[in-house]
Amino acid sequence: MTARSLTRRLLTVVTGATICGLALAADPPKKNTDGYTDTPKIAGSKWHIHDPNRPQPPIVTPGETFSQMAAAPSDAIVLFDGKDLSKWFGEKNGPAEWKISDGYAEATKGRLRTRDEFGDFQLHLEFATPAKVEGKGQGRGNNGVNIYGRYEIQILDSFDNLTYADGMCGAMYGQRPPLAGASKKPGEWQTYDVIWESPKWDEAGKLTKKAVITVLHNGVLIHNHYELVGTTPYRALPSYDKPHPPKGAIELYYHSNPVRFRNIWIRPITAATDD
Repeated sequence: MTARSLTRRLLTVVTGATICGLALAADPPKKNTDGYTDTPKIAGSKWHIHDPNRPQPPIVTPGETFSQMAAAPSDAIVLFDGKDLSKWFGEKNGPAEWKISDGYAEATKGRLRTRDEFGDFQLHLEFATPAKVEGKGQGRGNNGVNIYGRYEIQILDSFDNLTYADGMCGAMYGQRPPLAGASKKPGEWQTYDVIWESPKWDEAGKLTKKAVITVLHNGVLIHNHYELVGTTPYRALPSYDKPHPPKGAIELYYHSNPVRFRNIWIRPITAATDD
């Protein structure tokens, strides 16, 4: 064998070994194992509720959030100013028992429910999932903004944390994934800006208008005038079968995760009037 032939063979072996090494070193794509395939499908959708195979939305790195820690508009009702929870009930209409510290409220026990009820509204709130990462999937930074106790915008630590798409941060729980994943890192403050239009029924109990929602997560549009197909139950079909008043309370949860909240305000929206 000539020196040139030997060199060629050595180069072939080294190159092949390098390629194999790179292939072995590359991280395999992450696969979501969180979810269910024994749940029903919403009419018109091919995906089960909480389906682990439902496609994940694109990830977007949010920029500076224009509304973070901004003062509330002059006509807003401030629901939490960092000092007390007097605008909220705790469990069974008792006092709110969440911890208040350094201008935020931390979920520690039960749920919060606003003392006032609202129809159509604009809502702003800021939240932070725990900086210390514990658990995975739905067990990591779980909370929610539950409108009327029926229609939930999911709060979750979804930064590098796979779960079923209709249960990630920003999802209309069990129903519609966000248009984009815009979560920040654990412990960082995030914002929700919500425009809500309440569903309506006539006197006979017939649905005349579905609920409509628009949501910005950290300044990123994640629901654009989305018409809900009903409530947002766990592992069950959404429904408008139970008419409710056009106004209701807003709830925040405690799911064994110390999620923090601050700067919560709301603006009731009234119908436009002609000049």
